Amino acid sequence: MSSDPRHTPSRPRRATSRDANGDGPSRERRASPPVDPDDLARLLEPVVAAAGMDLEAVRVSPAGRRRLLRLVIDADGGVGLDQIAELSREVSARLDNSDIMGDVPYTLEVSSPGIDRPLTEPRHWRRAQGRLVSVSLTATDDNAPQAAAAATRPAPTLRGRVLVAGDTGVTLDVDGDRAEFDYDELGPGQVQVEFGRVAEDTVDDNGSQAANRAQSGNGGSQDGH
Repeated sequence: MSSDPRHTPSRPRRATSRDANGDGPSRERRASPPVDPDDLARLLEPVVAAAGMDLEAVRVSPAGRRRLLRLVIDADGGVGLDQIAELSREVSARLDNSDIMGDVPYTLEVSSPGIDRPLTEPRHWRRAQGRLVSVSLTATDDNAPQAAAAATRPAPTLRGRVLVAGDTGVTLDVDGDRAEFDYDELGPGQVQVEFGRVAEDTVDDNGSQAANRAQSGNGGSQDGH
């Protein structure tokens, strides 16, 4: 799992206005309304799904006079640089054909999750198969009274390697023993950095990040309006 950002400058429609006398462009511009990430997700999920990927997160943040639109995507087997480049172009085209981003120029960044992404969905656990993870245990109905009494104590945490991950639960190798858990028994999992895999993870992160700084999509290397 690596972080692969792809920046694409937008080409939003230009908003024009005139001053009170109608003599020329006004220097005052109305503030553009905020963009709802949920609306963006509904617009872009079909594009991402058609490419065989999952849209994991949509974030919009101010970046000077622009907006920064970040998409986090993932797929079984990981996401390659060429896939991210192609998806960036498809997403840019969909955004350019809609008014959802308003009149404020924006920069699109498409990336895959880093190793620090919490494991909260069955697909996250499936894609972490073979990795060492740390995860906290949640309270169950059987120990609810004890859990209520120990609410102020931190939840117990275990470390294990993901052997099998299904739709409802996961099997971990914990100190050489197989342990099966339903997902509702576990909090968010966290993939652990292993010394034997540090070089591999570092190369993936750094190589992907550098390669995906190139600009592409409808905006090309030009600045948005």
